[in-house]
Amino acid sequence: MTVNSTTAPAASGTPTASSVSGRVIALAHYAARAALETVLARYDLTFQQSVVLRVVAVADGPVAREAVVDQVVDSLKIGAAEVRGVLAELAAAELVADAGDGEPGLVAVTDAGREVHARTTAETGVVSARIYAGIPAEDLAVAGRVLGLVTDRANAELAAAR
Repeated sequence: MTVNSTTAPAASGTPTASSVSGRVIALAHYAARAALETVLARYDLTFQQSVVLRVVAVADGPVAREAVVDQVVDSLKIGAAEVRGVLAELAAAELVADAGDGEPGLVAVTDAGREVHARTTAETGVVSARIYAGIPAEDLAVAGRVLGLVTDRANAELAAAR
């Protein structure tokens, strides 16, 4: 029986080297996401809410609601109606609001939303630093390039399937 490195540690307690596969990528994603969600839970935020809030919070000013929807649909591969629902949840929590600059369809982060985004970003940064600690920069660069290619190719497959 062959044991995959993602299921059994080596004698030293660290995983053995393995090849990248969809399963390895998924396990890393879900483990990191679960760590992120422990931080978000302290702020009553879901993962999707944090993604949408980030898009609005990092904008230079009010942003077109549909631009937020399009960006999150592209990132999370979820439906536009679902993203609009998340925007409504964030508005109900007073983390985002209609910009009200006379232009319909603009949304902006509120002071409370900016604060929540800053705190969750800082806290998850600490968690991320622990997760990536000790991994050589060259390895991270290679992983970044490989995952970028996987993302591009998967997006191309999705586009071809539509």
